Order: sequence, then structure tokens, then C-alpha cells
Amino acid sequence: MSDFSSARSISASGMAAQAQRLRHLSENISNADTPGYRRKLVSFEAAMRQTDAVSPVQVGRVRLDQSELERIFDPTNPLSDETGHHDGSNVDMLIELSDAREAQRSYEANLKMFDQARKMSSSLMQLLRR
Repeated sequence: MSDFSSARSISASGMAAQAQRLRHLSENISNADTPGYRRKLVSFEAAMRQTDAVSPVQVGRVRLDQSELERIFDPTNPLSDETGHHDGSNVDMLIELSDAREAQRSYEANLKMFDQARKMSSSLMQLLRR
């Protein structure tokens, strides 16, 4: 029985990690036009347990993307320097949308695994009752 609960907890940790990843991606998308905004990068790591051979996943430290900020020419903007340029964000909408789609698919895969483990556990309990 512990294998079923272990499978469910690992799937649940995957869903929680992908949900947090989606939150950061939506934050990046909503701040795409914010001057000076650096996109957030999410990494995953195993939540180490000494009792299990398989570890659930958790979100690691959120980092800021250190790539160059876009230089925008707009002399009317109060943030512009003497050349008429100011820093935009380094958010690329195509990358953010593809990452969001990947996170959504990973979330759905974890949800299916969770549901399958729940169904198998339920079927086993019904067999044991007979």
C-alpha cells in the first residue's frame, strides 16, 4: 500500500512544482512591458528523504535571468537617458508561452499518474474486501 501512497505523493509534488512554475511564468508574461524587469527562472530539485528510494520534486531557488535587457528608443519616456534609450525587459513571449505549455503538459501528466495510482489503490481495496 505504501507504494501507492508514495506514487500519489510524488505526483502531487510534481503538480505543486509545475503550478509554482506556471505562477512565475504568468508573472513574467504580465511584466513583459515593465522597464528593467528581469524574467524569473525556476529550477527543480529532489526533496531528499532518507526513507524513500524515490524522492518527490520541489522548486529550487528562483533566479533572475541575467541576459541583456532590451534597449528601447523612446526619448519621451521619463526613464530615457540622454541618448533617448531606456532598458526594457528581457522577457521573450515566445519562450514564456512555450514554457507555459510545457508546464501545463507536465502538470497534466502528473495528474494522470495521481489518478491512476488512486484507481489502482481503490481496485486493490475492492479485491481485498472479497
